[in-house]
Amino acid sequence: MKQRIYIDTSIVGGFFDKEFSDATQALFERLKNKEVIFILSGVLKKELLNAPVHVRDLLLQYDADCFEHVELTQEAELLANSYIAENVIGPASLEDCQHIAIATINNVNVLASWNFKHSVNLNRMRGNNSVNMKKGYSVLEIRTPKELIEYGNN
Repeated sequence: MKQRIYIDTSIVGGFFDKEFSDATQALFERLKNKEVIFILSGVLKKELLNAPVHVRDLLLQYDADCFEHVELTQEAELLANSYIAENVIGPASLEDCQHIAIATINNVNVLASWNFKHSVNLNRMRGNNSVNMKKGYSVLEIRTPKELIEYGNN
C-alpha cells in the first residue's frame, strides 16, 4: 500500500527554496514514481492562490492520480480550534492548525512540512497529539521530507 503523505504549503514552496530543495525534490521524485500519494487539502489550494505562479503550478506537473483531495470539514475545523483553545498553537496560525487537523481526521500516514515553528516542532507535536488523543483521534506523525525519502538498503 502506498504511503499517504499530507503536504502543507511549505512543501510546495520548499521545492524551489535553496535550503530545502534537495530533500523536497527527492520526495516529489517518489511521487512521480508512484511510490507515495500526496494528500492535498482545500486549505493548501487556498494558500497557493497567493504564491508565485511557478509555485502555484508545480502540482500541475504531476498526474492527477498522484493526489488525493480532502477538504476542511466542520469536524476538522473543530479539531483545529481545539489546538488553539488548548494553547498548543496561537490563533494567528489557524491555517497551520487546520492542516494538522485535516491530516489527523483523514488518517494519513504522515504530514510533511518545513514549518519548524508550528508543525515540525516536538513541543507542538506533543501538544497536538495530546489534543488528538483527548478527542479520540490517533497520533499524527509530522516529518520533514528528509525523513520521508528512501536512502537505500544499507
